[in-house]
Amino acid sequence: MSAAVAGVTDTAQKTSTATKTTAAQETQDRFLKLLVAQMKNQDPLNPMDNAQVTTQMAQIQTVNGVEKLNSTLQAFTQAQSFQAVGMIGHHVLAPGNVLNLSGGAAVGGFDLAQAADTVKVSVLDSKGLVVRELDLGKADSGASTFSWDGTTTAGTAAADGAYTFKVAASLSGSNVAATSLAVGTVNSVLMDQSGPALSVSGLGLVDLGQVKQIL
Repeated sequence: MSAAVAGVTDTAQKTSTATKTTAAQETQDRFLKLLVAQMKNQDPLNPMDNAQVTTQMAQIQTVNGVEKLNSTLQAFTQAQSFQAVGMIGHHVLAPGNVLNLSGGAAVGGFDLAQAADTVKVSVLDSKGLVVRELDLGKADSGASTFSWDGTTTAGTAAADGAYTFKVAASLSGSNVAATSLAVGTVNSVLMDQSGPALSVSGLGLVDLGQVKQIL
């Protein structure tokens, strides 16, 4: 970025901040003027009590708090948007059970609620038949990845294409909650009221918060 462009950007940011500050200050000034006018014109025989004055002051603080909250939320949303755009073209790990085999290699994942001493993955074809079972052994809680070399239970090479998989995990014989995670490429970013959503190949729209890993 050139010095001229940086200067213009910096000036625009300062102007925007100054405008927001001025707007908040004007709102506060209006409240104060109304409060002072009420106190000047109050009935001497029935003056405002302390509770009324406190309520008015609380309203002023609430308005200021809302202004600051809005500014914070806006900054947070912008930061999320920049983060999401930076993911375009990258592989991510997100909820899904698709396993794409290409050139004898496929990568999938799972998310465990707690550590497990036994994790098994069953790879299924388009008809739902088990093609291969993978014994992954122990795994920590959280997100983990696994790979499949495309070899079937019979020892032959499976054809390239899309498969699905299931994850089963246990600890000392008790089941451990496991969520299947699929790998996909981020193609674009969409913005909606809930924030940025990623358009991921094979997974559709994925909320930014659902991404477990960037690969």
